[in-house]
Amino acid sequence: MWRERAMIHSDTLHLSSLMRCAKTVRFLHVAFDTTGDSFLAGDHHGNIYVFDISRNRFRLVQKTGQACTSLAFSLRRTTEFLVALADYTIKCFDKDTKQLVSWMRGHEGAVSSISVHSSGRYAITTSSDTAQLWDLDTFQRKRKLNIRQSVGIQRVFFLPLSNTILSCFSDDSIFAWESDTLFCKYQLPVPDCGPRIFYKAFAVTRDGKSLAAGGRSNLLHLWCLDTKQLLRVIQMPTQVRTVRQLEFLPDSFDGGASQTLGVLSQDGVMRFINIHTCKLLFHVGSHDESITTVAVSPNGRHIVAIMDNGSVNIYSVQSLTQELNKPPPCQVAVVSGGEADQDFSNLKVKVRSEAVQRPTKSSGRRTQVKTLRPPAGSTAEDKENELPAGLNKKRLVALLKAFGEYPAKYRMFVWRSLLCLPENHAAYSSLTDKGLHSAFLTLHEKYPIKSHKLLRGLQRVLSALAHWAAIFGELEYLPLVAFPFVKLFQNNPMLCFEVVATVIVNWCQHWFEYFPNPPLNILNMAENVLAHHDKELLQHLVDCGVTSQLFVWPLLETLFSEVLTRDEWLKLFDNIFSNHPSFLLMACVAYIICCREPLLLCSQKQDFEYFFHHRNNLDVGAMIKEAYRLMSSTPADIHPRAMLSDFTPLTKGQYPVFNHYPEFIVEYQSREREKIRLQEMEYLRERQEVSAMHADFLRRQAEEEAFYAQQELLQKAEEQRRNILSQEEEKLTQQRAKLAAMKRELKVKELQLLDTTRRRFLKHQQDLRASQIQRLDQEISRKMNLYDQETAAAVQDLEVRQMEMEVQRKQLEQVTNALLTPYQPHLLLHSALLPFVCLPSILLCQMCFCISNPFFLFLSVSLDRGRAQLDSSERELLKEIRELRQKLAARAKEGSSASSQSVHTLSSISQ
Repeated sequence: MWRERAMIHSDTLHLSSLMRCAKTVRFLHVAFDTTGDSFLAGDHHGNIYVFDISRNRFRLVQKTGQACTSLAFSLRRTTEFLVALADYTIKCFDKDTKQLVSWMRGHEGAVSSISVHSSGRYAITTSSDTAQLWDLDTFQRKRKLNIRQSVGIQRVFFLPLSNTILSCFSDDSIFAWESDTLFCKYQLPVPDCGPRIFYKAFAVTRDGKSLAAGGRSNLLHLWCLDTKQLLRVIQMPTQVRTVRQLEFLPDSFDGGASQTLGVLSQDGVMRFINIHTCKLLFHVGSHDESITTVAVSPNGRHIVAIMDNGSVNIYSVQSLTQELNKPPPCQVAVVSGGEADQDFSNLKVKVRSEAVQRPTKSSGRRTQVKTLRPPAGSTAEDKENELPAGLNKKRLVALLKAFGEYPAKYRMFVWRSLLCLPENHAAYSSLTDKGLHSAFLTLHEKYPIKSHKLLRGLQRVLSALAHWAAIFGELEYLPLVAFPFVKLFQNNPMLCFEVVATVIVNWCQHWFEYFPNPPLNILNMAENVLAHHDKELLQHLVDCGVTSQLFVWPLLETLFSEVLTRDEWLKLFDNIFSNHPSFLLMACVAYIICCREPLLLCSQKQDFEYFFHHRNNLDVGAMIKEAYRLMSSTPADIHPRAMLSDFTPLTKGQYPVFNHYPEFIVEYQSREREKIRLQEMEYLRERQEVSAMHADFLRRQAEEEAFYAQQELLQKAEEQRRNILSQEEEKLTQQRAKLAAMKRELKVKELQLLDTTRRRFLKHQQDLRASQIQRLDQEISRKMNLYDQETAAAVQDLEVRQMEMEVQRKQLEQVTNALLTPYQPHLLLHSALLPFVCLPSILLCQMCFCISNPFFLFLSVSLDRGRAQLDSSERELLKEIRELRQKLAARAKEGSSASSQSVHTLSSISQ
């Protein structure tokens, strides 16, 4: 909510800058809408926000993605706005739908300003090298202003309430152009005396009559655009060295001739001065809180300032000064002008800075309102001028004559009081309960209104009028009369109905007496008035074959809505509702007289038709003055007042019976219309039946044709499928043959693979057996080596034993020799051993030793037994080896025979 981001003071409303991720987002530009109650603000990230001051809230309406260089929010379609972007383009968005409406290109530099016409239909975009005029209905470029590079454009903008474009250049030259033809109307003379200002900032009053210009100086030039003369040179205080921006502060009681001018200088302070008294009224901003740019609301109630820190301040003008809240003085001061060629120094006026008025501080937020009461001794004439809302018609008319129009904020209230609307809710409900009238069911076909809300409101009001009086269902121009009021009172249909009804009863008197023809009597009255005041113009119209039905009736049947802008139309009807009903006819004649110059140039009938159905370059203020002149100077015998009755308000409770028309014609037309409607309904019914029968016939014909076409397609599809089936069968046969060949090939490859695998297995088994045999051979070799080692060891042991036995033999011989004598029987043993003489001596000694020694005899026997066991085991091992070799040889033989048999089988298969 806005309240969370705003700090409300007695004199200002300060919006702190929006924060994003603790990073300050700076605002760059602001722009008010036509009401002054809301404004747009764009930051340097391209975000566009709309702030509603009356509701105290804001919302994000668009993300452009790039910084904006200018904004405009016063288009004819109030929900749309223009934004100029950093890529030199201009985009139009809708703030409600957030949709892109249009995208305009053409500038080669940044757009510095956008000026929208008071009608909201055209816009001028200005860059440093060119200015372009756009049609906001089609968003097409109409004109382009190119200049020399040596002379740059400062600003190009529309003058309020006119079709004049003002262009200001860097050489201080100012030109006025006609917006339609770009014809140069005039040029303001460049002051030849005094210092040069180098114009940078410009401001125009709401009535478009005064122009203020400033630049790189503390001097301001105030121009009168009517006389094209320099009125005054205002010297600002010495603190002002450069003027950045100028803005007039509007007031509801100044008639558009603003007297308060805001001057934003280089120090960031905006000083508001009175251009007539040259008093400094008040100022906003300071050196610590300087202002970069300012926007003033059209109603003059608020000032929006973008500060140097990027925040937005909203100031209430009512709280800033009391001088602006005072009512207008009762006396009119006339300023007598001197000679036109007076010296420049005589025009210079200094601003007195000591007369600054500070805003008054109020104790609370509630403002005391005082109601002005009439004096006790009011006359009967004053009582006749008293209106139902407590207003006095004389005072309202005096205010209207002084300022030319009523305040926009109170206009509807003043109208309701002037027209004395009864607000008959029950009577209006009884009319609307009857629903839409049959004459306006197809209103959208003749009047294609873009807004559905306006279309429904227009249908509702027209239907209520048709139910009130039958003639209003027959008038073709009634939608043209009612539409402006429907657009104004679209949120209150009952008031809209009563306003239109009051206008018809009073200002459309005698319009329907010649129905269905235009009101010839009324047109003749306007023609008589024109003949009295401008015979030459009337004679020209007659010579061109143009009647009052062409130059008066288009204005009456549309109530000037086709030839005037919204603001001009409202200003005109402020005066129409405040005067006698004959003022409307006088306004038509005044419009024709004010346009006499272009009318005298026309000679073709179609030119006149176009002229009275389109907007023209006209000063509505001058036209209204001319209407008042005609009201006062027209003779009584031709004055419409003599034939038109005074204003008669609608009655309270029930609406009056309206029968000021030829009832028999209306009834006849109504009966004929009803008859035609019934005939049309019968025709439509018969046409619908014929259309239904024709549609049924076409449907059956189409079904039959579709059936035959479907059958033909099915037959073609069947033949096609048969062909496809035969082709598929042929392809299947071929695929089967290929598959059989592939199977045979695969079988051969499988057998070959099996054979290879079997060979590999046999080879592996053979290698395994060979490795086993090799291991056995190694084992045999190892055992043989072990046996040899044991044999060698045994031989070495035997040699050692032999040596020991030799020693023992010698010892034995010695012992024997020593004992031989006592043991003679042993000699017999010696003789017995003689046969063994041929044995080796070691064995013989061993035998002798064994015989002689039982221990040695046992040792020799055990040795012999061990050798015998060794020999037997060796023989058994050799026998096992021979058997194993025989088995391996037999297996090898069987394997070779099997492989030869398999090869023979494979060769037979392959054959």
